[in-house]
Amino acid sequence: MGAGILFLPMNAGLGGLWPLLVATLLIGPMTYLSHRGLSRMVVASPNPDQDITGVVRDYFGETAGRVVTVLYFLAIYPIVLIYGVGITNTVDSLMVNQLGLDPWPRWLLAGILVLGLSAVMLAGQKAMLVVTQWIVYPLIAVLFAVTLLLIPSWSFDGFGAVPAAGDFALSLWLMIPVLVFSFNHSPAISQFSVALRARYGDAAVAKASSALRVSAVLLVVFTMGFVWSCVLALGPEGLRDAKDANLPVLSHLANVMGLPIIAWLGPAVAVTAIASSFFGHWMGAAEGAAGIVRTMVDRRGRFSDRGVRIGVSVFLIVTTWLAGVLNPSILSLIESLAGPVIAVVLYLMPMYAIHKVPALARFRGTASNVFVVLAGLVAVGGILLSFFR
Repeated sequence: MGAGILFLPMNAGLGGLWPLLVATLLIGPMTYLSHRGLSRMVVASPNPDQDITGVVRDYFGETAGRVVTVLYFLAIYPIVLIYGVGITNTVDSLMVNQLGLDPWPRWLLAGILVLGLSAVMLAGQKAMLVVTQWIVYPLIAVLFAVTLLLIPSWSFDGFGAVPAAGDFALSLWLMIPVLVFSFNHSPAISQFSVALRARYGDAAVAKASSALRVSAVLLVVFTMGFVWSCVLALGPEGLRDAKDANLPVLSHLANVMGLPIIAWLGPAVAVTAIASSFFGHWMGAAEGAAGIVRTMVDRRGRFSDRGVRIGVSVFLIVTTWLAGVLNPSILSLIESLAGPVIAVVLYLMPMYAIHKVPALARFRGTASNVFVVLAGLVAVGGILLSFFR
């Protein structure tokens, strides 16, 4: 569950209830099948030591592999910077508004927060998994609590009848990309798949499918339950006001509904959601950066694996800290530009590999593959449409 849930109700709910209902039914299969396809690319590789960057080179050749590795990095790395800014702003607001403290210098606050999150990743996969498990359950509990707290305020007034077919289709088309990227956890899929392959061997494909299926169900139930509760509690006017104010939905609810508990739950959701997203995107960005170093900078293997990991980690820490200090206003634009690449990598590239690569031939010929391709085309088209509107 990522930080996208903080703005998801406004972005998804403004299209109307009926398109949101259809999108809710679609996003579960879309999330599960797309991430399963990306996982299968890694798990089914005949080379057990390869992550996604190595697998792509094996499947598509060196030149295509380098291009995909660079795109993979550029799609994920800006989002790490976004979370560096987001965690700094959220904690600064919590300290000033809820705790009544004087604001800290941004360079110090951003440094402490980025180093703290980075330390979890540098401590190793086991430490990261332990911290993530401790984060995700309180996040689920808080989302569920807010969902229930808002039930007395639900109202269907203002949403009107079923829109005309053209308006319905356009609203759904624009809504799908919002949900795709709120449910996207592709940056963590490569290392997840590598770990399963090392532990379960030939059974890793089935194990990955099982884990991803459960994850998709939990995401849909708790995240979309939260979205629906917020949408019905705020109504169209409230959703527009929250979007115009550029506030996370819980912050807007705290301002307009007079529920003091939400003023505290909002920062709790924000911090835990950003942290969990940061870990997954750090893994993807580090993986992509290491792939670029190995294939384009150090082809002769002069740098040790440890040296590459240290260099990549220092680069990510310093640049994320700088983003937190500078607080740039162009991050949403960067995220929009990264969006189409993520959709291509998550939805279209695995299906193309399954169609073309002999090692993945056993996964061909299923209706789910067609569904994923169509969903990917819709997502990419919707992103481009929303970007140029």
